[in-house]
Amino acid sequence: MSEPSPRPSSPPSSPSSTPRDRDAIADPWGARCPYAAGETWPARVDVHLADGVREEDVERWVPTASLLHSNGDAMDIAVCDGRVVGVRGRADDRVNRGRLGPKDLYAWQANASADRLTRPLVRDGDRLVETDWNTAMGRVVDRTRTLLREQGPSAIGFYTSGQLFAEEYYSLAAIAHGAIGTNHVDGNTRLCTATAAAALKETFACDGQPGSYGDVDHADVIALFGHNAAETQPVLWMRILDRLAGPTPPRLLCVDPRRTAVARAAVESGGVHLAPLPGTNLALMNGLLHQVIADDRIDHGYVDAHTVGFDELAAGVAEYPPGRVADICGLDAEEIRAAARLLGSAERLLSTVLQGFYQSHQATAAAVQVNNLNLVRGMLGRPGCGILQMNGQPTAENTRECGADGDMAGFRNWNNDAHVAELARHWNLDPLQIPHMAPPTHAMQMFRYVEQGTIRMLWVSATNPAVSMPDLARIRRILGQERLFLVVQDIFPSETARLADVVLPAATWAEKTGCFTNADRTVHLSDKAVDPPGDARADLDILLDFARRMDFRDADGRPFPAWHDAESAFDAWAASTAGRPCDYTGLSHATLRARASGVQWPCNDAHPDGTERLYADGRFWSAPDECESYGRDLVTGAPLEETEYRALNPDAKAVLKAAEFLPPRTAPDDEYPFALVTGRTIHHFHTRTKTGRTPELRDAAPEPWIECSATDARRCGLGDGDLADVRTAQGAVRARVRITETRDGVLFVPFHYGYWDTPAGDRPGDGEPGRAANETVPTDWDPVSKQPLFKIAAAALQRVPDQSGTAAPTAGSEGVR
Repeated sequence: MSEPSPRPSSPPSSPSSTPRDRDAIADPWGARCPYAAGETWPARVDVHLADGVREEDVERWVPTASLLHSNGDAMDIAVCDGRVVGVRGRADDRVNRGRLGPKDLYAWQANASADRLTRPLVRDGDRLVETDWNTAMGRVVDRTRTLLREQGPSAIGFYTSGQLFAEEYYSLAAIAHGAIGTNHVDGNTRLCTATAAAALKETFACDGQPGSYGDVDHADVIALFGHNAAETQPVLWMRILDRLAGPTPPRLLCVDPRRTAVARAAVESGGVHLAPLPGTNLALMNGLLHQVIADDRIDHGYVDAHTVGFDELAAGVAEYPPGRVADICGLDAEEIRAAARLLGSAERLLSTVLQGFYQSHQATAAAVQVNNLNLVRGMLGRPGCGILQMNGQPTAENTRECGADGDMAGFRNWNNDAHVAELARHWNLDPLQIPHMAPPTHAMQMFRYVEQGTIRMLWVSATNPAVSMPDLARIRRILGQERLFLVVQDIFPSETARLADVVLPAATWAEKTGCFTNADRTVHLSDKAVDPPGDARADLDILLDFARRMDFRDADGRPFPAWHDAESAFDAWAASTAGRPCDYTGLSHATLRARASGVQWPCNDAHPDGTERLYADGRFWSAPDECESYGRDLVTGAPLEETEYRALNPDAKAVLKAAEFLPPRTAPDDEYPFALVTGRTIHHFHTRTKTGRTPELRDAAPEPWIECSATDARRCGLGDGDLADVRTAQGAVRARVRITETRDGVLFVPFHYGYWDTPAGDRPGDGEPGRAANETVPTDWDPVSKQPLFKIAAAALQRVPDQSGTAAPTAGSEGVR
């Protein structure tokens, strides 16, 4: 089927910022466009074209959205002579109003990298050799059939991404859960956004972001909890900066142990920067709620009408006065009171949360307290009043909605037989074929099953666990087992691909058609702009080819899945969401192509233009027969039974939940005196498979580094640029030191750096320091969301003798550290 003609893109509505007048490395957020509360965010169109290409040379502009973060920035791909030659922001889009961040502007160049995978590879002894699709898929199909015959569906697991399209996730869920019947399906969203989903399910009994990016336009207080928006979502940060530059600026609260650009802006706005010790977020949130309740900054009418559990919450946080919390968090009690006054005096409060909260030992419990804060203040469902439990990846929301990451498609409850039967009707399968006797297997458990030999085939798509998972020495051993049949579907020869038995070359963004849904539920269509290189195929085509070769059939003997391309897959997905919270029934490829801007779900007959904010009417998807989850104990992770949930919340309200703070199991001591925090930076994404192949981004941050305070540097005899080792009980990282304003006792290492671009892909031997931050991270996870603990390893820091003494700056990084 030929690709549809893309809709014409509107011309820029304001002067464009071109690569000739804006260096997005030195100036990542661009010029300010101030505006006041309640006004429309002014447009500013950013453009970057290949050297020598002018806008008038572009033959076609093809609509798409950003691939390397969750903001969902809308853009058009410039095509000339059958190749991508640049991008331009879309001024009419609700998400970015034409703006693009550094990764948006530059990373398209990675598509044309010389080491793209263009032909299938199969293992021949200790090496991978090129082959054809029939041979490669034949091996996959033969192994699948053998394992199904010998062991059953439990022998097969699928581990995917937050970077594919909705159509691909839905197909994966249908094939894995429906056709094969395995419960082992999860994504790398477990590493970055699982706690967002878990926290929303605990409070609202269903996933789905309540707030909207439009709330930035109205809020008078914006609270960022563990969310370094300046680097992880630079266009969202541009929006906040433009509000700060306007006549009615909001005040910011920043919770982050590092003195980031967000932290500095918080102080400059008249707000507060809190820098708690890693691993103490829940205690801090309990202290803030304690003070807000003690000051009676509660919307009692809203709480009584729309929530359950307030008395238990109030009793729980009563144990956390500012003095006690200050001792736990390493703060001053007055700082906590000042933050509570800021939150308690807000007339329109927008709260955002990300990895700083999510990747810790009481992640869900802490994120739930952010929900509690907005609920007790009645700050939900009105302009400026919202909660955004943020995602880290461009389509993490789709992974969750479509059932490809440990959930069931359409935000259905695996523990509700009626929900399973409803999904089975959409798929025309026997409900007993869809596994639902236990929760879907989360990624950390899946890798344990591989380690134990229970899972014998693992299909990894669009992710690189050999660098992104914790305790990398263990992960490499697991993936390298001879008894494991490892299939890797990717666009580059990643560290994981090098361990595979079969490598399937995939098409990527700009080379296929499908839909993105971003962190505030905005759906964009990304049309195919150019052909993929060589024999590479769209992920959807690979999955459907596998299904046809396996001869999967539905209850009437027809091929399953029933769809055959991206458009028919989307239509099937949209139909399956009818009556569910993430209702897409008002959308199709044709309607999205005709829209000038992205559309927020739910979009249906009742809401034909989409829905900016959830729960504006105080009604939630929390009725026992409708909800996605009955919830869990926030401390132990133990699931609630249906009868318990019915007794707790018979009237479908939001649930206020308290949790006792517990210290991390691993804490700094004499041998490991520092708390190590790993994380993202503005110039790179995940394991640098794309950004490391983009000249501007690669050169801006070519090597990892270690951040520490000036006090800690002096203690360790270190100067800026010295070479040092960070060592934990799991492993070590060697990098150059960067002295910053992070709080004393805390080290930061960016996690992006693996080994694909080192000589021969060298990896450290046992006990040797490497460059991947996750060499140092333990195998442990939050009891509720099962998200790994990347933020609280106990570490030692030691200078390494070095001849050059070269410093390790990031180009243009002074504003973003």
